[in-house]
Amino acid sequence: MRFLDLVRLIFENLGRRKGRVAMTAIGVVIGTAAVVVLVSLGIGLQRSATEQLYGINDLTQIQVMPNYQDMVGPGMGSVKVEISPGGGGGGGLQQNVKYVTDDSLAEIAAIPGVTAVIPRDYIQGQVMLFYNRLESYAGITGMGIDDLSILGMEAQTGTVMLEKGAIVIGVMVPRNFYDPKARPGQIPTAFPELYNQKLKMVLIKYDQNGNEIRKNLNMRVAGVIKESRGESDWSIYMRLDELTAINEWFLGKRINRRREGYNMATVQAASVDQVLGIADQIKALGYQASTMQEFVQGINSFYIILQVVFGGVGAIALLVAAIGIANTMTMAILERTREIGLMKAVGATNRDVLSVFLGEAAGIGLVGGLGGVLLGWSAGQVINVLAVAYLANQAAQQGGPPPSSAVVTPLWLPIFALVFATLIGVVSGLYPALRAATLVPVNALKYE
Repeated sequence: MRFLDLVRLIFENLGRRKGRVAMTAIGVVIGTAAVVVLVSLGIGLQRSATEQLYGINDLTQIQVMPNYQDMVGPGMGSVKVEISPGGGGGGGLQQNVKYVTDDSLAEIAAIPGVTAVIPRDYIQGQVMLFYNRLESYAGITGMGIDDLSILGMEAQTGTVMLEKGAIVIGVMVPRNFYDPKARPGQIPTAFPELYNQKLKMVLIKYDQNGNEIRKNLNMRVAGVIKESRGESDWSIYMRLDELTAINEWFLGKRINRRREGYNMATVQAASVDQVLGIADQIKALGYQASTMQEFVQGINSFYIILQVVFGGVGAIALLVAAIGIANTMTMAILERTREIGLMKAVGATNRDVLSVFLGEAAGIGLVGGLGGVLLGWSAGQVINVLAVAYLANQAAQQGGPPPSSAVVTPLWLPIFALVFATLIGVVSGLYPALRAATLVPVNALKYE
């Protein structure tokens, strides 16, 4: 039997039982639509979650910290510290500390794929900022680079270059300023425009007798960083050497970076794909390392499992539809037994009969799959419009970025769903088709 003759015969047979075929295909439509909608929802939720993380931090960055665990790492910078329970001399717990020193920076920079290693430190004392009658508590970060654009920061106004006697602030920093003399019920003071303004920085520490000691510094705001919805929005950055001098005043001693190291170093990777491998190598050197890519990987794993679960729910509906297809094809064989016998009597082979019935079963799956893909895609668009509107309203109230989509249907999903539905039809019709193909022509012709 020629292929075109086979296809024509299959469609003629399906057309003779339009009502039964339609009722059977509805089960496939529902199952396929459920697969498309639920998996699309899982993909949309995954994309929405990862989009939020892209705004939190650059995924090509790795944060490296000293390792205070009881271990000895390879390379330099490992120092043994004796901790006494009562603060006394010997007899305490010995702990090996892997500091992030200048030697560590060179060691990490030698890792393939690392484009920059930037030491950073934080203020180790109380700092107040004053602008006219407004004041604010400040957490200041010292960066071991001159240009913050290396870390992907962009200037909204001014520059992101770190200059002597100047600071670069995040776009949200002015919101921390308040009027300490404001009366209850008074209209809040507008957020100050700090770009290119002089701020008085007051350092506060206490001596052994509890007496307060202050030191005043004047710092110019050289630039305001463009909003990133990340750490930089609320941060104040200055040169690392100036921050080191401030910390030395707080501590009352010189800081030896080769021995005491830095609080943290930021490692810039050449690409996102290399981040996890570089982080593993840094940990193997004995340091602590963390990256947002690890969180993204965990989130992706969770949503992949969620997609499998959602797809399994839809597959259950397709399984029910498969039983319906098998039942329909079995009834068709009983009704067309004489027809099968006649086909064999005029020369049709077992393979021809098998192909006809398998083709009819596949046709039911294909028609149901097409309907299910269209229904699933349409339902996904409706859900997407309603969900995005709701989530955008929630994001506006909470100050977060609005989601771009809640339901995402990639091109491969409708194709997969259509092929899977057709395959379900073939598998469901396999037993009835084999039964039809193995009928004895004489017995089939005598069947009443």
